[in-house]
Amino acid sequence: MKLELGEIHIQGFSFAEVSSLKGGHLQLSKSELEQYIRSLHPQITEVETAIVNPGDSVRIMPVKDVIEPRCKLDGGCCFPGFNPGEEEIVGSGKTLALKGIAVVTTGKVVGFQEGIIDMSGPGADYSPYSALRNLVLRIEVDEHCNQYQHEEVLRRVGLMTARWVADQVKTTPAESVAHFETLPLAEQLAQHPDLPSVGYVYMLQSQGLLHDSWYYGIDVKKMVPTLMFPTEAMDGAIVSGNCVSACDKNTTWSHQNNPVIQALYRRHGKDLNFIGVILTNENVTLSDKVRSSNMVAKLAEQMQLEGAIITEEGFGNPDADLMMNCCKLEAKGIRTVLLTDEYAGRGGESQSLADAHPAADAVVTAGNANALITLPPMQRVIGHPVYADMIAGGFDGSLHEDGSITVELQAITGATSELGVHTLSAHSG
Repeated sequence: MKLELGEIHIQGFSFAEVSSLKGGHLQLSKSELEQYIRSLHPQITEVETAIVNPGDSVRIMPVKDVIEPRCKLDGGCCFPGFNPGEEEIVGSGKTLALKGIAVVTTGKVVGFQEGIIDMSGPGADYSPYSALRNLVLRIEVDEHCNQYQHEEVLRRVGLMTARWVADQVKTTPAESVAHFETLPLAEQLAQHPDLPSVGYVYMLQSQGLLHDSWYYGIDVKKMVPTLMFPTEAMDGAIVSGNCVSACDKNTTWSHQNNPVIQALYRRHGKDLNFIGVILTNENVTLSDKVRSSNMVAKLAEQMQLEGAIITEEGFGNPDADLMMNCCKLEAKGIRTVLLTDEYAGRGGESQSLADAHPAADAVVTAGNANALITLPPMQRVIGHPVYADMIAGGFDGSLHEDGSITVELQAITGATSELGVHTLSAHSG
């Protein structure tokens, strides 16, 4: 499967009477945009749109999702499975991505594990999305919507708006085009026989109660582990729909720009042979965890992997899935590296993971989500700051009278991304 990913880097972003792109400045028709959003679902009662830039004194909360505008240039669609007649396989052909901008959805809270994006101040250093020019959509829904319908509305609005934005400029030539290709399994293994064969075990949150991810429009708690071409993620085959703690929620943007996939492609043919992706879920019951991890190990053996990177989404219960995947691959002689984050207590005094195994001897941490931070007041808040006291990472008294907020890092969207979508690092003194 081969994908041509064209990129246009947006240098300026604003509203105007007519949508256009000139000199790197993207302008959107605010009236057409809001009319389009209202047409997406009959239970939408209120729409507020805003464009915010890095460095602005703006807080967005509670954040539901972040999506990069992308569209197909040669037929088909990004984000398949959410509209009738859009069930085709993605990951091939030509795709246009608008870099440097994103669509961010907010509104009254769907689940208690939504998060915060500060566009400036100390919180901005922890969220990768504060460096983007963001089209923020505050969407309110009919009071008769339950939380599942509410999540569906916000998810649909975010995905379809991201496509709409990219469609406005799809006739503009891309500034650069990157090519990504993964061959059928036998051909891929034969491509670089002298290099170690490496795969990626891609764990998706799927524990129900609004802890859901979507694959081709299917809730992944209904799936068993499966093989996936890496390029499918770039076209929106995987969509976030979950309310796990904001710090390690994999947004749709992070799936589209998965840095593990990008790094494996960069090293393919140099020091490793990137064979492909095993997509798997995170389960609730022990029997489901055992079954899924058994199937992951079987697929890894079938792919003839010598090494694998395993990424987690969430914490606590999913730590067991992470360790099961690790130890079963290691038992087959497949060396693993794990990406996770830690919940080690505010002072680092607690056990970092809920589960562990001696085979997990190569682990990359994205940081301690329990660390406390105070976010200063912002001149503008888009959304509902009152939820600061109830979102995961917040507590009674988190929201102060002056508008500042004291929370754990887990309340900041993307702060400890287990895909590595952040700019923070550690070094030895």
